[in-house]
Amino acid sequence: MSDEQEAEAAEAAADADDVDAEEETPEESAGLQNGDFIKLAYTVRTVEDGTVVDTTDKEIAEEEGIDDDNYDFSPRTIIIGEGHIFQAVDEALVGASVGESGTVEIPAVEAFGEYDPDQVRTVSADKIGEDDRYPGAQVTIDGEQGHIETIIGGRARVNFNHPLAGEDLEYDYEIVDVVDDREAQASGLLGMYLQSAPNVWIQTDEVEEETIVEPDEDDADDDADAADDEDDEDVEPETEIEIVEKETLYIEATPQLTMNQQWMFSKQQIAQDVMSKLDLDRVIVQETIEGPGGMGGMMGGLGGLGGAGGEDIEAALDDVDLDTDELAQELTEE
Repeated sequence: MSDEQEAEAAEAAADADDVDAEEETPEESAGLQNGDFIKLAYTVRTVEDGTVVDTTDKEIAEEEGIDDDNYDFSPRTIIIGEGHIFQAVDEALVGASVGESGTVEIPAVEAFGEYDPDQVRTVSADKIGEDDRYPGAQVTIDGEQGHIETIIGGRARVNFNHPLAGEDLEYDYEIVDVVDDREAQASGLLGMYLQSAPNVWIQTDEVEEETIVEPDEDDADDDADAADDEDDEDVEPETEIEIVEKETLYIEATPQLTMNQQWMFSKQQIAQDVMSKLDLDRVIVQETIEGPGGMGGMMGGLGGLGGAGGEDIEAALDDVDLDTDELAQELTEE
């Protein structure tokens, strides 16, 4: 085979390898992937009777009589593949594009579990607060949540199954947008946890931080000898203060946030999750308290001493007849 023929054969083999590589590339490489932040609009219904379980559509909520003035019906910010939605929906989103919509049916076992008759138990009414002793009341007994089916005398029949246990679900969704802005990502994640998104901002702060000074090799040998001489005495490591940069998520502590039960009981876990997802150093919850008039009100009060301005205040002070020596003598005599 000539050199020219060998070159042509090598080129053909390379082209064939490129074609094989393209064929081996998974279809999922295009479109959305696990870890992407997106805005998702959805409505979840029971398959059996079409009851709306959850929705981001305010009109649908109003039609179903589940309108809540304190509930944010805007599309949710979620991270694909992080368990923020049902696994079957997560899988349907991989490879999809903004604007796509679809419907996923979720069997009960993958939704809220099958109905378990053993989870319906009779308990003493003494374990239930007096205000909750009626059919339909949501109760927590021995750490388990359930609802009362019947209550007669001192006994209550409590169903500890999830309210949607045994229900197959239909999940209609639309991918509204990709969320790239980190502040929008943070606000969206908090909104997912808290049902409403607080005002947030991210900034880099310079912070004083105490660090341990790593000694040079020669100094380390000297320190080791000194430590041996001091027998059992603890040797404090040498430290220094240095300025470090910390990327900080600030959250405005509104009354709505402060009174949110999910935030009250789980803010540490929520903050840790947001920091982990967005690679932040810390979270600061900032509360602002303002007076009725701010600085303007205070200055207005001072102006009242003499009229409208600083010159009037000065003139008013000049008019005060105050003998300091006489005042000191009177205080001494008392």
